[in-house]
Amino acid sequence: MTSIIPAPDLLEDATAKLTCYPAKPKDLRQIALPLARVPNWQQKAIEKFAELLRKYKSLQVYMDICARCGACADKCQFFLGTGDPNNMPVARAELMRSVYRRYFTPEGRMFGAAVDAYDFDEAMLQKWYTYFYQCSECRRCSVFCPYGVDTAEITMAAREIMASIGVATKYVTEVVAKVYQLGNNLGIPPPAWIDNCQFLEEELKAQTGKDIRLPVDEQGAQVLLVAPSADNFANTNTMMAYGILFHALGVSWTTSTYCNEGGNFGLFLDFQNLKKVNQRIVDAARQLKVKQIIWGECGHAWRAGILTDTLNGPLDFLEVPHPVHICQYTAAMLKRGAFKLDKTANDDVRVTYHDPCNPARAGQLLEEPREILRASCNHFVEMRPDTIRERTYCCGAGGGLLTDEIMPIRMAGGKPRAEACRATGANVMATPCAICKAQLPEVMKHWKVDCEISGVHDLLVKAMVL
Repeated sequence: MTSIIPAPDLLEDATAKLTCYPAKPKDLRQIALPLARVPNWQQKAIEKFAELLRKYKSLQVYMDICARCGACADKCQFFLGTGDPNNMPVARAELMRSVYRRYFTPEGRMFGAAVDAYDFDEAMLQKWYTYFYQCSECRRCSVFCPYGVDTAEITMAAREIMASIGVATKYVTEVVAKVYQLGNNLGIPPPAWIDNCQFLEEELKAQTGKDIRLPVDEQGAQVLLVAPSADNFANTNTMMAYGILFHALGVSWTTSTYCNEGGNFGLFLDFQNLKKVNQRIVDAARQLKVKQIIWGECGHAWRAGILTDTLNGPLDFLEVPHPVHICQYTAAMLKRGAFKLDKTANDDVRVTYHDPCNPARAGQLLEEPREILRASCNHFVEMRPDTIRERTYCCGAGGGLLTDEIMPIRMAGGKPRAEACRATGANVMATPCAICKAQLPEVMKHWKVDCEISGVHDLLVKAMVL
């Protein structure tokens, strides 16, 4: 087990000073939230709290059921990394429960602090803003909770309450606003998306000698691929891998300039934006008259994607009327023998696999990526059993934390994953998540682990016989 040793510069006082930049009015306006903190913010926050308690019975249960046993404490990578007791999941959740007791229980209204019930005042709001944005909603703590308390749902509710009164972070709100403006998290305009796809087609021609297409806005294709926009501009090997895969299968596919993004940062903000961002994917599928939607290598995109029926209604206008992850799709094709692999092509690497939090604990995506890697690599090794599958550690930057102003928190949170990787001796870590692909190279560099980060499909197509 990883020992609870705080990073030297991250004791409680230092941790509390590391907060995300506040949202900008221009972005708040774009996503239909108050442009600044509302005048009667305490009253509005408590009203929103009451609304969420009525709407989500699970939240009500989580407020009442916690025995404060501490079973979750050493399961959180942010507590392990920072040593700040407020980053114990039970302590972070207590920030919300203390307000719940003050306004929603008879004993709290009557006795206040004597029963750990506290006003939602300026000091409490600042604690919420700090520590609910030092939680990546990864749900690792929930796996070990004897009562099944989903601490991520508590974090999500706290953020929704804050958003309703005009308190949110610049990073999350800016990303959501970019989706509404340009169709993706990075703010890439449609011509740039098309140009980069054409550029990568040229790269593929140079590498393979084959005319492999990365289609855009093509009507009537079999597949609409909604990959993270980072795959087209940062993780380009993964983007090219999609093209090679569909080329080898002879399957028509396309991306959409209206919605060329699988990632959904509404998941890290509030329900209305979660629903609205996901609706764009459904709308793009209708516009292009595709037969199925496949989500690319992105963790939280898949967590939002599997909620599509609940969020946006049934996908009964598609031939394949349910969400499909690219790893599920590829694993199924692999079992059918739809393409040939030469595993020796990856003999120069020792590969391990990082389970992204959302696919592992909220997306039922555990074995398919491993099946792909085992079929593609002769030298595949797992990390310790207590750090994989449902028990995986977060990369340290999920949940809307991939922002530079809290870099020390990110590096501290990534330490348990770095150490588990170091123990394998692997020089490549594969993962199907864009956030992890952005965070883990920094983590490995910071903790001096000699390991590169790769997409799952990057290794697959390296072994593919075309």
